[in-house]
Amino acid sequence: MGAAGLAIFGITVPSATAADNVLRADQAVARACHASVLSRRASGADQRELTSTVDGLIQARLAPRDGAEGDWDVAVFDKATGKIVAASSALRSRELAESFVKKGQQLVVQACRYAGPARTVTLGVDFLALTPQGTPTTTGTPVQRAEVVRVQTPERKDKNRLLGLGLDVTEKGDATGVEVVLADDADRKTLRDSGFQFSTVNPDLSRTAREDAAKDRVYAAKVQASALPSGRTSYRHLYEYEYELKELARRNSKLVKAFTLSNPTVEGRDVVGVEIATDVDNIADGKPVNVTMGVHHAREWPASEHAIEWAYELVNGYQKDPAIKSLVGRTRNIVVPIVNADGFSISREAEPKGDFSRFDYEMKRKNCRADDSPPNLRSGVCKANPGGRDRGTDPNRNYAGFWGGAGAGVTWSSETFRGSAPFSEPETRNIREIVSKRQVTNLITLHTYGNLVLRPPGVADVRAPLEEPVVKALGDKMASRNGYDSIPSWGLYDTTGTTEDWSYWATGGFGFTFEINTAGFHPAYENAVVAEYTGVAPAAGAGKGGNRAAFLDMLSNAADPAAHSTLIGSAPRGYQLKLHKTFQTPTSPVVQPDGTTKPPIYVTDKLDSTYSSTGGRFAWSINPSTRPYVAGRYGREPQGPPQATQTLANPPGVPAENTNFPGNPVSERIPFTVKGLPEVDNGRFDVSVQWTSPNTDWDLYIVNSAGEVVTQSASGGTNSERATLLDPPAGEYAAIMVNYDQVDPANPDDWANGKVEFSSPIPPTYGPKEAYTLTCTDRIGRLVGIADVYADRGQTVDVGEVCTNSARANKQRRR
Repeated sequence: MGAAGLAIFGITVPSATAADNVLRADQAVARACHASVLSRRASGADQRELTSTVDGLIQARLAPRDGAEGDWDVAVFDKATGKIVAASSALRSRELAESFVKKGQQLVVQACRYAGPARTVTLGVDFLALTPQGTPTTTGTPVQRAEVVRVQTPERKDKNRLLGLGLDVTEKGDATGVEVVLADDADRKTLRDSGFQFSTVNPDLSRTAREDAAKDRVYAAKVQASALPSGRTSYRHLYEYEYELKELARRNSKLVKAFTLSNPTVEGRDVVGVEIATDVDNIADGKPVNVTMGVHHAREWPASEHAIEWAYELVNGYQKDPAIKSLVGRTRNIVVPIVNADGFSISREAEPKGDFSRFDYEMKRKNCRADDSPPNLRSGVCKANPGGRDRGTDPNRNYAGFWGGAGAGVTWSSETFRGSAPFSEPETRNIREIVSKRQVTNLITLHTYGNLVLRPPGVADVRAPLEEPVVKALGDKMASRNGYDSIPSWGLYDTTGTTEDWSYWATGGFGFTFEINTAGFHPAYENAVVAEYTGVAPAAGAGKGGNRAAFLDMLSNAADPAAHSTLIGSAPRGYQLKLHKTFQTPTSPVVQPDGTTKPPIYVTDKLDSTYSSTGGRFAWSINPSTRPYVAGRYGREPQGPPQATQTLANPPGVPAENTNFPGNPVSERIPFTVKGLPEVDNGRFDVSVQWTSPNTDWDLYIVNSAGEVVTQSASGGTNSERATLLDPPAGEYAAIMVNYDQVDPANPDDWANGKVEFSSPIPPTYGPKEAYTLTCTDRIGRLVGIADVYADRGQTVDVGEVCTNSARANKQRRR
């Protein structure tokens, strides 16, 4: 029976009596419970032997008993072979180990007391009977071929229309096209019927997936230790991430602290991370906070690998590298390798089908939310259900930043489904809490794939922030290390509800997305993880430092006072300073399934961060008090008028049809001139043409004097094209008209009304200044000081003796 083709049928079989469910260990032993079946006499562990009563799933759960908290782990083994079946190693005693079993299979369930005072824990084991659904891989039934195609999307409207088709659109793309996964013939028909032009990039993605898995097995077998900070040679399982994070903390207790995020997942899993800093327990020490996170999207395994390797990098570097030691000493680093723990566990443990079908759980992207799907598809656990991997919410479309707009799915089955409301998901609420309660000056969220460093905004119509040159410079610097393209997020396609489009606009902390590698969601480990992280071939960052160097650039920026704001002053020992700000921000007008929109939703954010005084003078690294959303938008004051409109004369005749430009150069060429200062100042030009029938297809390309394509418009199903170039350099250009298709070649539908229209630059806009409310409380919590604080990026603000003299000092500052 093929595991990935199973669906829940609704039978729950308890495994043991209540008396058998209490497990005991008199002492804690720090070891990997999932490593092997321990001797019955081994200290720090207890076991139960069970026999599966079903073909289906085993769920082994641990829960604290009698309110006693500790850290217990659980693992399930096949008794005959000793091989691991499932495991969970989170930081508390709330564990879920889940995987597929066969009827009659003999199992050993092992619980291990890793740390803490709790000598007992409650074990619950359920067997869930499943029935086949989809195409099990063990039946020999041929599956449909999945492929990757590049779809031509030269304009933003094309990208938005492509996103609306419900296909699996990847993050690999550029200004003129995006790669799309076609799982089956139905997807292929959808794309063909849409009228988009596309070309095949990978004709058999299923075969590539199988080949990558084989490469991983060979690499892990032949390489004892990689060049990664941990020496790892293969993709980790969720329980390995959990175990390694707490081992980093146990072995480096003064430098590393493992923690559990506040919101368990839909299926009840804890989400874990680590904080790395000198005097790590003093989280209110005023240092800037640098956050690195991975796996919002379940199938993007390299994202979590790069994140955890960064944690190892900081720990190893603190011990061996003076430069890293200095940076760690001046910052606090939070690493959350797996934001979407439910989805990742399912993707990582799934039987590798490689067909990208609804029941190919290895390719699951979203979380495990079920109640947004149709009622008949809500039954069953996330790992095997009638909705398959389509069920769930995309966490990276669920943040409040411009939520509900373009670039997010509006229906439950969309791969980019935005969810029922901003922050409706526990995964996004977890990250929101970190960013809202800490002064997160720098944030990187890791994804695959596309070789991109993306910065806000996700929607071009939002316009870049007032400090666009600063944000771009940081993105460009990191891209110079990993060899990626540094672009605004909308340069790929419009997206709303993404991580940094909330975190940056709401707090002013720099936020970027890395799209790692160009080969796939989790291709060969040697390339997507080892090479990309360390900067060796075949990675684009070969010889440049790779993502390791890019992460260090981000950390250096976090440590630089010029990159954020600083409060200085004095406060008695044991007093606590607090910065507070509450505000509302509108989402996008909320797109409805029928294409109409409803008014924006106003989302209330509350930012609260603290500093604990050690007595005397203090320095507290903070984000600017004015959030970028209201600070203004980037622009350029015109230095002259725009150039007058130019008409494009249509040459005599009609060129032959050409579906292979530029391979086939047959076309018409119409030159035009772009002037510059001091005569004119062009912020953009738009080249447009029209014809009669939308069934005719002309394509428009704009080339510069060197013959390079600088912009293009090659849509289908319209009777016009418009190509735009922002801030065009002065010089000679040409419009290239390609006759892609004629309804009636004997009576050609020629283009007309060609023109080049010029526009002035859009000036910058400036918004109001915002303040933090700074309060000071004494050792017993009494409010003893209050002041408004205005701080710009790079500015140091002296708040004086705010705890003892705040009212007078505040008045003096306002004079």
